[in-house]
Amino acid sequence: MKNTLLLCSLLITGIACSQEYGTGNVIPEYGKTFTVPSPGFKTYTSSKLKMVLDIDRSFDPEQPNRLIETAARFLNMHEKAGVDPKNMEVALVLHGNAVFDVLEDEFYAEKFPNTKANPNLPLIKALAEKGVQIILCGQSAAHHKVTKEKASKPVKFALSAMTALVQLQNEDYRLVKF
Repeated sequence: MKNTLLLCSLLITGIACSQEYGTGNVIPEYGKTFTVPSPGFKTYTSSKLKMVLDIDRSFDPEQPNRLIETAARFLNMHEKAGVDPKNMEVALVLHGNAVFDVLEDEFYAEKFPNTKANPNLPLIKALAEKGVQIILCGQSAAHHKVTKEKASKPVKFALSAMTALVQLQNEDYRLVKF
């Protein structure tokens, strides 16, 4: 019965959502989204949307961190829904093994010998160009020996992920954690 209900929910959701899976205008290379025609829950297009993503990593280092791409998806889908990009403020707080995702290519290749380049750098740089804050947990970075010299230039080091998350929430950013 549970499986039948799940299947019905997925089918209904599939019917409600367009099959158009496409790029957005804010960061076209990343963050593909589906078009949802006439959603019942209205997206406010004139409100300020401030989001902080709590990013860690527990999957293949040869693949881009899908959680980082969530920021591009957020920006793209809301812009397509009519939200002015000036009304969106996004921050990423990376900690744990996600600190490796900000390493410049040579240092990423040292850490992960099966790779030639950090698959996250193009996205991190594209996000930073659009004003997304990329914040690294200083505690995780120190533990994993990730220094400012090894990290991509748009990255800001915080005392800790906890510090950054609390301060951003004090600035009215809404926490999204996976």
